[in-house]
Amino acid sequence: MTPTILPISKPAACDEPIVVSGLGMITALGRDRETSWRGMRAGKCGIGWVRSVPGLPDDEWFGAQVDLPSEGDDSELKAIRLARIAAREALTDAAIDWHQVDASRMGCAIAGHMGDIRGVATIVDALGPDAPRFSDSDRHPWWSQILPSTACDTLAHEFQLGGPRISHSTACASGLISLLQAVRAIRDGQCEIALAGGGEAINALFAAGFRTMRALAEGDDPREACLPFDQRRKGFVMGEGGAMFVVERLSHALKRGARIYCTIAPGVMLSEAHHLTGLDVQSETLEHLIEGALQQTALQPSDVQYINAHGTGTLQNDAAEIAGISSVFASCLDQIQVSATKSMIGHLVKAAGCVELAVTILGLRDGIAPPTLGLQQLDPSCHFNCVPGTAAERRYQHALKLSLAFGGHLVGTIVSRWNQAGSSYAYPSRRAA
Repeated sequence: MTPTILPISKPAACDEPIVVSGLGMITALGRDRETSWRGMRAGKCGIGWVRSVPGLPDDEWFGAQVDLPSEGDDSELKAIRLARIAAREALTDAAIDWHQVDASRMGCAIAGHMGDIRGVATIVDALGPDAPRFSDSDRHPWWSQILPSTACDTLAHEFQLGGPRISHSTACASGLISLLQAVRAIRDGQCEIALAGGGEAINALFAAGFRTMRALAEGDDPREACLPFDQRRKGFVMGEGGAMFVVERLSHALKRGARIYCTIAPGVMLSEAHHLTGLDVQSETLEHLIEGALQQTALQPSDVQYINAHGTGTLQNDAAEIAGISSVFASCLDQIQVSATKSMIGHLVKAAGCVELAVTILGLRDGIAPPTLGLQQLDPSCHFNCVPGTAAERRYQHALKLSLAFGGHLVGTIVSRWNQAGSSYAYPSRRAA
């Protein structure tokens, strides 16, 4: 299909709400949104021993891997395949009618990614005939190994999206930042609707770097590897998966009769000039971030009932989040629930923020706060409810998602449940089993 090239008109800024109308997700707990979500609600653990990752020995590393079906193009990076699976589900969920939606006004914002260890084959090829050889099965196209925007470009081409393409590489905040940049592109009038999110696969180079930093959990039992907010914390566990969203201006969604999950705020992004990989455990920047997110939505701390924490299970991250949340929500600390879902699906690095936001939105939909798995010995400095072990039923209206990334990238946004009469909304009349 050759898209029609339309004249570019002056962008009209959007001051109406931006809504989520489609959601796709794949994790170690399931190859689709609802299977993954049911696993989290049930408190299942997707973490095991890593196997079949190029460059890593089997059964020596913890990880939350996604087993993809054997069919498909194995010459494509796994991170891109995961993003594509989530994107197709999100577009189907949003019931996009390409005769109704102007693809030239649809943006694409997908988190940047790395190549994998097989990218060495491409480099070796370029060194000349005397360099070591690799088999054809060890090669991926050079652009997917070198250009971190390949997932964004690939999906924009596949769905013929002519709006702005955005691909951020901001460590563990990349997925959430990419989504929020799509929201801001809509608000700026650059597009009316966008596909946004990210995918991530376990990467040997990342894994080696994180192990050198002593950030990865080690031990004998994968099910007790990632323990956010627990005194027994050991570090984080790498995970795989992806989440994609369809976001659009409210009037655009209503005009096409879309089912709406929630509204999403533009979010707040701040830089912590403390240390390249360390966090300021006094959390002054995090406090400003949370306060800014509340001011942006004109909400009071008591209006937020659930927080999905970054929750890596490292001492510095736990200390920073406990201090920041405790300070801002001091007057209502006993009323909020805070969970860290990395305990079930691992740390998806560049896709972590968008996958965890998807979990947060599904919690809004069904009135469920997902659990922090394995939590038995709560950090004594933590005085809020971390939803230990078992999901909690609670009908909440507003939720906060936080991402705290290496490099000092801090980002947070608030999503609010959509339940307005007279429009479609993505809530079942009965909760899914």
